[in-house]
Amino acid sequence: MQNILLVEDDPEITRLISLHLDEAQYKLTCCNTGKDAMEFLGNSSFNLVMLDIGLPDSNGMEICKQLRSGDNQTPVMMLTCHSEESDKVLALELGADDYITKPFGILELLARIKAMIRRGNFVTSKDQRNISYAELRIDPVKKKASLNEQRLDLTVKEFDLLFILSSNPGKVFTRKELLEIVWGVAFAGYEHTVTSHVNRLRLKIETDLNHPKYILTAWGSGYRFAE
Repeated sequence: MQNILLVEDDPEITRLISLHLDEAQYKLTCCNTGKDAMEFLGNSSFNLVMLDIGLPDSNGMEICKQLRSGDNQTPVMMLTCHSEESDKVLALELGADDYITKPFGILELLARIKAMIRRGNFVTSKDQRNISYAELRIDPVKKKASLNEQRLDLTVKEFDLLFILSSNPGKVFTRKELLEIVWGVAFAGYEHTVTSHVNRLRLKIETDLNHPKYILTAWGSGYRFAE
């Protein structure tokens, strides 16, 4: 049973989603304000949060930002009437995992829900042993990383990116693959975001940016973690 929190103030959209989610597979909790959403998230565990951007008491982007600043790793799907690229990029940078524009087809929505939960399970079900390489330590359970015994100040996406690469040493990931695993299929075409996150991550873990020790570039392909 997958627990989903739907934060949506449009009763028709709430009814539509409730109607089509398989009750045997999903348990849906609904609310229509940011305040209620934060209370649910503080008291319960969810596999996915579906978050409307335009709420009566707050902005969904701000709620997503609060979640990520509090180390809440629950996958977030933004629901919005806005289709501008700038909104998608902002949602991605704040830690959203998916972004779907209203009105949406129910089959597409169901497919994205399944993909997000499957990706979330992939990240959390990977080998949970700590990863150590040179001076770098990664704790996948606590979602923490340290360098020279000093905790690294990583964003959610930076940690996920580091974890995926380091748990597959030597394996080359294309930017598209990393985008789909870490951010989700909704952000197809935003491969430059992977590059910017790798660059920021390197600034935090590499001593010599011209000769990186941990995250290596596979020219013409993507990135790999040192073997």
